[in-house]
Amino acid sequence: MGRIEYYNDPKAPKPNSLVVACNLLVTDDSGAILLQRRRDTGQWALPGGAMDLGETAAECAVRECREETGIIAEITGFLGVYSNPNHIVAYTDGEIRQQYENCYIGRPVSGKPTINDEADGVAFVRPEDLDQYDIHASMRQQIAHFLSGNYPYLG
Repeated sequence: MGRIEYYNDPKAPKPNSLVVACNLLVTDDSGAILLQRRRDTGQWALPGGAMDLGETAAECAVRECREETGIIAEITGFLGVYSNPNHIVAYTDGEIRQQYENCYIGRPVSGKPTINDEADGVAFVRPEDLDQYDIHASMRQQIAHFLSGNYPYLG
């Protein structure tokens, strides 16, 4: 399923759903950040996705990281709540979702970067190399909060 992201765009369609999603910002011992290149948009992003019934937000973040990157991580902190009503994601099935993401901080425990059905690229990226990657503004905001130490973000 394809999607189009709108960010502070007055032409964005009106949302018809709100889904809790959870991201995990994972850094390795060198400080490199785990990113995945989404097959649906071609942009690099933190691993994350929709929460399933019966799991906690933290469990969701860890599961999504494992599924999307092949990395099994543990949570070490909380980055923030990101609920910008001007960040709209329109899916090809007709769902138009307003952003709502809980973002956790973590470290890798095991596994290796692995591509899959959702990600055609997975890499640990050094902070000084981030500008070489096409990263959506919402993901850049989360990464910037982490790198600045300006968290938890409660927006």
